Amino acid sequence: MTELKRILHVEDDRSIQAVAKVALEAVGGFQVLSCSGGQEALEKILDFAPHFILLDVMMPDMDGPQTLERLRNLIDLQQIPVAFMTAKVQPNEIAHYLSLGARDVIIKPFDPMQLASQVRTIWQRAQPESVADHDQ
Repeated sequence: MTELKRILHVEDDRSIQAVAKVALEAVGGFQVLSCSGGQEALEKILDFAPHFILLDVMMPDMDGPQTLERLRNLIDLQQIPVAFMTAKVQPNEIAHYLSLGARDVIIKPFDPMQLASQVRTIWQRAQPESVADHDQ
């Protein structure tokens, strides 16, 4: 299994971007590339080669679902899990985000001390089972 190291975080709110970056780097030990919108993420994703993508739902110009659709043309979403971050968490909204290909939804406002472990849990659930897992 690949080790989770690089996270692409797409968020238009600079303060949320800063808190998430500190939470993921200082608490989680990850390398984080923060992008302010979908277009920037599309331009940088291949060079950064993230293992995981955190994607804000509501952004100007290109929202999270539109960004996810465009990312699908560039990367294999089976190999690189995506989680949406949003305050819009009615059950039908969450079901919609999952139907678009997201692995999970992280609710805003998030707990900075828990964000890295939330990401790690989503990442682990997205990994294919290894042979060693069947022996236990």
